[in-house]
Amino acid sequence: MKKRSEPFLKNRHRQLLLLVKDDWFKLLLATVCMMIMSASTAATAYLIKPALDDVFINKDARMLILIPGAVLIVYFLRCLGMFGQQYLMSYVGQDIIRQLRNRLYNRIQDLPLSFFQQEKTGVLMSRITYDVNIIRNMVSNAVTGSLRDCFTIIGLVFVIFYQIWELALFAFLVLPIAFYPIVIFGRKVRKYSSGCQETMADMSAFLHETFAGNKIVKAFGMESYEKKRFFKKTMRLFRLEMKEVRIRSLSSPVMEMLGGFGVAFVIFYGGSNVISGKYSTGTFVSFLAAVIMLYEPIKKLSKLNNTMQRGLAATDRVFDIIETKTDIEEPADPLIIPCGPHSVAFDNVSFKYDEKQVLENIRLKAGAGEVIALVGMSGGGKTTLVNLIPRFFDACRGAVRIDGLDIRKASIKSLRDQIAIVTQEPILFNDTIRNNIAYGNLKSSVEQIESVAKSAYADDFIRSFPKGYETNIGELGGRLSGGEKQRLCIARALLKNAPILILDEATSALDTESEMLVQKALENLMKGRTTFVIAHRLSTIAYADRIVVVAGGKIIEEGTHEELMSIKGEYHKLHGMQFVNGKAMDR
Repeated sequence: MKKRSEPFLKNRHRQLLLLVKDDWFKLLLATVCMMIMSASTAATAYLIKPALDDVFINKDARMLILIPGAVLIVYFLRCLGMFGQQYLMSYVGQDIIRQLRNRLYNRIQDLPLSFFQQEKTGVLMSRITYDVNIIRNMVSNAVTGSLRDCFTIIGLVFVIFYQIWELALFAFLVLPIAFYPIVIFGRKVRKYSSGCQETMADMSAFLHETFAGNKIVKAFGMESYEKKRFFKKTMRLFRLEMKEVRIRSLSSPVMEMLGGFGVAFVIFYGGSNVISGKYSTGTFVSFLAAVIMLYEPIKKLSKLNNTMQRGLAATDRVFDIIETKTDIEEPADPLIIPCGPHSVAFDNVSFKYDEKQVLENIRLKAGAGEVIALVGMSGGGKTTLVNLIPRFFDACRGAVRIDGLDIRKASIKSLRDQIAIVTQEPILFNDTIRNNIAYGNLKSSVEQIESVAKSAYADDFIRSFPKGYETNIGELGGRLSGGEKQRLCIARALLKNAPILILDEATSALDTESEMLVQKALENLMKGRTTFVIAHRLSTIAYADRIVVVAGGKIIEEGTHEELMSIKGEYHKLHGMQFVNGKAMDR
């Protein structure tokens, strides 16, 4: 919890203001427009004096023409200033938000895999959409209104001092008292607004999970349970919002009451001086109008401060992401890994995740073009091991080397350009089949895309769709079967044509017939490529040059199928669990 003694504007808030540098000229014009608006307000208050004294009391016919003309000119300039400041400040505000959204998304994309494992997808989505929208309101409305009202206050203060300086001193002394509630209420608004934003982010994460997992919700009959959970979240949000509303609703009446005291005193004191003949009626009414107009922007500042506090709370949440440090850093002078066959070595590698030892003293080398199969019970560390190769994580001790080069010294892009991955869970995008395959190489031709689709045995089912390769597959490929999705992922990896291949249970989602076809495609793909294959079904790794058994984060056995069977260790045990009387068990 932050202390109240922290500065009103922190460095991150100043960074937000620095985003305006590209639009400084528009901001300058908007400021001029706001000054014109403020000057017109002050001029309106001032014109009351000659209107009353010269037109209504002295009955001056010439002033009867001049004063209305002056009023029209003042209001014309006010309208021009109003349009200019609204358009220009909205432009500046929207552009700042565009830059902020881009910066936030850019940062999220650059953060390591560990960040996404810790954060909820819905929370990240809320930062980019909900929180940034609140900042937009602050920039477009609160900042604009604050500048406009400050200029108005300056103009009106000049008018009241010019008209009756003794009363102006009193009004000026009351101003600090009027600003005090603004500060007090603003602190509370920021506190409750921050809570609302956190709750909204939690709700977004909840909605993302329950919508994505709707099939499981229905299968287990948990609709009522999820409804109750959602109702609790909306009630918590409601209570926080009502606390914020109570503070925001209280600020205006308090400001009205303070303004009432000030106006009442001005009427009493000034009225007695008008009766005694010290002030003219026009002078006093003009002064009174200026004082009433003066309290109006002060009251607006109270409301705008509430919006400002909500925006600053949202800014804190957005910059919490932007300022997140990554542990996967580009080296100062990165080396470029050239394209071509590569060897991959794990040199005494250890890895911890949240203080839990996941890998320990891993020594393993795969020669260029060699196929290494990683087997073992779930949770042994196989996936973590291969995730170190593209630097999704960095080793805590030891080094992963490609052709002898520590990958932490290489350019991250050049490293990942050498690697193609097919995961256990097919990851596809809500786009056409063609674009999903081309994700592996955006410069690929139509012929290349169709060629890899044939190699992945996907061409036949693709052409069975009315739109063929232009078929949109829906969110996460929801319109395809598991086998079809996996074959598209394999086609995508084929198209990338990378010299290092990682297959993490790549055939697990396929039926027997599809598995046989894709297995042949994978065997062709792996020729000449350094390949790491994670498999639970031992029948799918007969082609491996070596089999490595991983358990408890350590390599406990290594060799060919025959060698491992002969020593009758962990691999022999796994094999026995999957095969009965020489026949593979259906897993």
